[in-house]
Amino acid sequence: MTEASPIEPGQPAPDFTLPADGGRTISLSGLRGDKVVLYFYPKDDTSGCTREALDFTAAADAFKAAGAVVIGLSKDTVAKHDKFIGKHGLAVTLVSDTDGAVCQRYGTWVEKSMYGRRYMGIDRTTFLIDADGTVRHVWRKVKVPGHVDAVLAAAQAL
Repeated sequence: MTEASPIEPGQPAPDFTLPADGGRTISLSGLRGDKVVLYFYPKDDTSGCTREALDFTAAADAFKAAGAVVIGLSKDTVAKHDKFIGKHGLAVTLVSDTDGAVCQRYGTWVEKSMYGRRYMGIDRTTFLIDADGTVRHVWRKVKVPGHVDAVLAAAQAL
């Protein structure tokens, strides 16, 4: 896979239909009328990804009150998502992009480097999508501490 141009605020959010936790299927177009927080994260049950999911879970009621649906996306399988949710009591929807096609369309599948080794992976990125399906805010290279508060404030102001 090659890198796609990143999605920017003001652009329509690319639609997708993906398998989700609990045997469901989620389509972005099926969520029109709601704000959507779509956060891309590298891997279930790793320290940063777990903290981010727990932070979104802690703010789940506030996001709901703001009219926003929170969806986490990684390349992990639905079975791994179900295990991750059960282990940590998560209250977010997790969708599985095993072939990376959605990551590709959103420009979150990027070359990364760790300890001098280069590899392809998901860049931790969050998109706030309005009720009409337009991207309103993008947070790239997310640092987890404080991130959920910033996303919630933007969702409440939208």
